[in-house]
Amino acid sequence: MTSVKEQAAISRLLSFLQEWDNAGKGLRNQILTTFIKTNEGKTGPELELEFSQGASLFLIRVTTWLRIIYMTGLELEKILRSIGIFLSAVSSNRYLLEFLEIGGVLTLLEILGVEKINEEDKKESIKLLQIIANTGRKYKELICESYGVRAIAEFLAKSKSEETQEEVQVLLETLVHGNPKYQNQVYKGLIALLPCESPKAQRLALQTLKTAQSIVGATHPSIVDRVLTVLSTVHLEVQYEAIELIKDLIHYDVRLPLLKGLVALLMPPVKETSKLQAKIFSDSSILQTTTQLPVFLQQAAAAKTIGILARNDLNLAVELLNLRVVHGLMSAMGNTDHSNSQRLASLTLEYFVQMFPLVEEQVRKSMGDELYQLFLNDAEILYTKIDSIQADILAANKVNATTDSCECIDNSSISFSTGSNDMNQRGYTNDFEKLHSKSKE
Repeated sequence: MTSVKEQAAISRLLSFLQEWDNAGKGLRNQILTTFIKTNEGKTGPELELEFSQGASLFLIRVTTWLRIIYMTGLELEKILRSIGIFLSAVSSNRYLLEFLEIGGVLTLLEILGVEKINEEDKKESIKLLQIIANTGRKYKELICESYGVRAIAEFLAKSKSEETQEEVQVLLETLVHGNPKYQNQVYKGLIALLPCESPKAQRLALQTLKTAQSIVGATHPSIVDRVLTVLSTVHLEVQYEAIELIKDLIHYDVRLPLLKGLVALLMPPVKETSKLQAKIFSDSSILQTTTQLPVFLQQAAAAKTIGILARNDLNLAVELLNLRVVHGLMSAMGNTDHSNSQRLASLTLEYFVQMFPLVEEQVRKSMGDELYQLFLNDAEILYTKIDSIQADILAANKVNATTDSCECIDNSSISFSTGSNDMNQRGYTNDFEKLHSKSKE
């Protein structure tokens, strides 16, 4: 027989559950507020003691209420935080199983797609998904099997809160680790995120892709075009992450198409630029919001990326030569419509000229003595000193400085690449130093 004390405890529990069952929205919020205040941080056994071994009965009621009202867009934060107390409690695996058995994961994922629900509530939903994913591999698989990757990625792209987006990134990183069955799904979901309109989401996706790429190993064919397209961004912090990812990707099987793509970006198609220019000049509203053509932003970023890659790896520099990178760089130097393309292409060409005597010879012949001397004096500000005729000479160059071996390398100049980083510090990092001030603005 149960003792008087036990009977009193059971009576209190039944009275509490009856109060919940009969309560309206306002009273239930009060009950949840008290529950959160008095039980946050408790272990599973402590929760059982609090509820006279009937904590699961309350969890089921709270979860059921969540499933009933979440589509209405009513405030869910207290409900989700209360469920979080159960799921995060030490020695509380039974609560997690009970939550999952009544469709908890699907409910949390569906919350992310309901427009009426506010961002704070969705962030709480993400936090619960983090708890579930951190519990073990089979729980990560359950989230993925429930079309979770798509729902989470779409929410990241649409979210307006940077704090919430960072919570989503943590969840995606958790899902890609220790989840061999679905790690490719997460990897593809991150690639699909790259064209989204949110710069913050793009940056977080690129960061997480670096991690995912090392885990997955193999590359997806679409990653090359997606990453190169990101280079058209006006946000330096996004461009930085794209370049960092490219530095990793060149060690995989997409090395050649990636290098070819970068060189191709140095010479945007004439039809493409003409079409975009015509659109801008015919629409004053576009002119106000779009000060630079995306293809020219890509051109400048490609010149910067090529310079970074070539300095990091001499073999890559040789490969780029064989792809006619010098011709492309000189063409970009002649783009008087975009001074940053001229500046960055000029800095990168300076490296190739100093490293490869063959390049130096052909560039001098193509430029002519006067222009070449201006180039040698200060490559970074060359674009401010050339006239329209000299710009045309650069844009129409026929340089074909290629080599099938490293025999043309001036060994005395190798220290330029492996020792002093003066050029690297001078031109390329200037843009990155502006990153934080740019993002603050």
